[in-house]
Amino acid sequence: MVSLSYDIAHLLAGGLVLVSFMLLYQDRLYSLLNVFALQAVVLAGAVAWQAHIQGAHHLYVTAAIALAFKAVLVPWALHRIVERLGVHREVETVVRIGPTMLAGMGLVALSVVLMLPLTAAENPLAREDLAFALSVILLGLLMMVTRRNAVSQVVGFMSLENGLVLAATGARGMPLVVEISVAFSVLIALIVIGVFLFRIRERFDTVDVAALDESRGERP
Repeated sequence: MVSLSYDIAHLLAGGLVLVSFMLLYQDRLYSLLNVFALQAVVLAGAVAWQAHIQGAHHLYVTAAIALAFKAVLVPWALHRIVERLGVHREVETVVRIGPTMLAGMGLVALSVVLMLPLTAAENPLAREDLAFALSVILLGLLMMVTRRNAVSQVVGFMSLENGLVLAATGARGMPLVVEISVAFSVLIALIVIGVFLFRIRERFDTVDVAALDESRGERP
């Protein structure tokens, strides 16, 4: 029974890494936002399962927050922002999808090589979940670095934060006050990001962050 619980936990955490690769693969904004919503659903399932096997009932609140904010509210708000901005275009990339996916696989391998020896004293569930969580964090950073569109960079940032939540829950949970403050921080960040995107659009008639470099006399 314990083995089955661990297997399900690893399946959900591994599913989060898989969906992170799906985010890297997307080349359309609406598809990107839909896959991010899927990642949030998988995160909510992973956190809820951790709450079950740890007996940490406060983690159900974390799962509910992930489901409500990240699977519903954030994608809906970003859809509205994309519609208002009128940017129904492909996701602009700095590096082509193929090399980006290869770099992502390298980062996952690096996460496993780094985390498993460092967490040798922990139980197997925490060790492997932390390796998966670091993979999600690094893939989110990779997405932020390799995307030129500000909306896709926002999604990369949110994906990175999903990895942090998975790490916190896998390492025997986090206090409820922290979970609630994180939820409000995400909400505030979303409002600030929305204002930021509209200002870029008004100033440069695009949400390609390369326009900011050009305005400073720099060339990408």
